[in-house]
Amino acid sequence: MVNLLSQLGIVFMRLLAWLPLPLVRALGWLMGWMLYVLVGARRRVVHANLKLCFPELSDSARTALVRQVFVYFAQAWLDRGWLWHASAAVVSRRLNFTGALQELQGSTPTVILAPHFMGMDAGGCALMLNTPRKYTSIYTDQANKVVDAWMLKGRQRFGVSRLFGRADGVREIAQSIKQGEPLYLLPDMDFGEQGTLFVPFFGTPAATVPSLSRFARLGGAKVVPVVTRLTPTGYDVCVMPAWQNFPTKDVQADTARMNAEIEAYIRSMPAQYYWVHKRFKTRAHGRPEIY
Repeated sequence: MVNLLSQLGIVFMRLLAWLPLPLVRALGWLMGWMLYVLVGARRRVVHANLKLCFPELSDSARTALVRQVFVYFAQAWLDRGWLWHASAAVVSRRLNFTGALQELQGSTPTVILAPHFMGMDAGGCALMLNTPRKYTSIYTDQANKVVDAWMLKGRQRFGVSRLFGRADGVREIAQSIKQGEPLYLLPDMDFGEQGTLFVPFFGTPAATVPSLSRFARLGGAKVVPVVTRLTPTGYDVCVMPAWQNFPTKDVQADTARMNAEIEAYIRSMPAQYYWVHKRFKTRAHGRPEIY
């Protein structure tokens, strides 16, 4: 029964590829409001995250921001229908690829920092459509195998040479970076205490994987941030200049810098960050739970 419902859901997503974008976004708006009302547990997670990170907001302003988070979440989810099933011409037309594009030319070892904004899949598509390089990324298996297969295929649609699992060795990933395959890395989630560092994120110690610094060092790579913004006409995918003086020999300082840079990106569009994730689930010793 679960597989049948999943297959029907994928058929629905394929059909969305044929609809005008304003209609897809309207459906996303409706779906976002429904999720906000019906999914109380996740709504409380978003509230807790925003209360911790934006204490200056009034209750009414925070509630409005939470609602907008759910709308963007739903719109970005439904956009996967056309990202993964519409023609390449349609996808290209809806992705505005701008910024320091020269950073992606040639075969220089590169790690792409892609913070968890709602448009993260659109950012990956834009990179693959607009540059001749083969990209790699790290993928977490989905419990639902039907959805897992669909997501894997979608994310490899335009030329990902490989999706590494989280159990794959660091050396293998570093070797692919050295060979000129940029790593599309999304390291800003709470993966538990093992192997993580506690560094500030919006003023609160947050369990953070130091993978950006380590992969950049092991792969001899520069770090190029790519930030994706959902817009009424699709997405703006901005390639930023490579960071200077990164990585250093201080992994803790590097990871703290990463969080500070991501925080600055978030402040430019706070409703589009992936606040539905329990970013502060793993707490530093002695700090109370927030969820």
